[in-house]
Amino acid sequence: MIWHLIAAIFAGLGAAGIGMLLRLLSGKRLPRWIIPAFAGLGMLGYQIHYEYAWFDHKLQQLPATAHVVEVEQDAMFWRPWTYLHPMTTGFSVVDEQSMSVREEDGERRVEFLLYRFEKQLQDRVSHQTWLMNCASREVLPLEGEGREPRLDEMRRLGDQAPLYRAICREA
Repeated sequence: MIWHLIAAIFAGLGAAGIGMLLRLLSGKRLPRWIIPAFAGLGMLGYQIHYEYAWFDHKLQQLPATAHVVEVEQDAMFWRPWTYLHPMTTGFSVVDEQSMSVREEDGERRVEFLLYRFEKQLQDRVSHQTWLMNCASREVLPLEGEGREPRLDEMRRLGDQAPLYRAICREA
């Protein structure tokens, strides 16, 4: 996080230098306030670029076997530009290497890890073990080391759900 602060400061200094150069080239006809205005715009521009590049940066860090199954985008009133182009604030990923397939009673059941990435002040990553019955499209979380199923949280997915397609069609 300290590196982003340093980068924002240098972006502001660079933009202030551009403002100063424009003022000098205009024969000092431009007002003096253009220099701090350019500095502020440079820092704001860096911050906007960083926020929108977060999702692509995280995707590049994932292994090739990871599949994004859900992307959450949001608009925030303190970031008015997000109403024009919503910002990615979180996403869920399934890794093929974490899947274990079992055939029981003629039905395929897949146990997998679902990773959740959230963009906050400091990025947050959480994971949960899940079990999916591919025949009935039912999915439920497994809890603890013993992987006890939590039946009260079982839900049924649609056949076009990205999570179902990633688990059952590619497993």
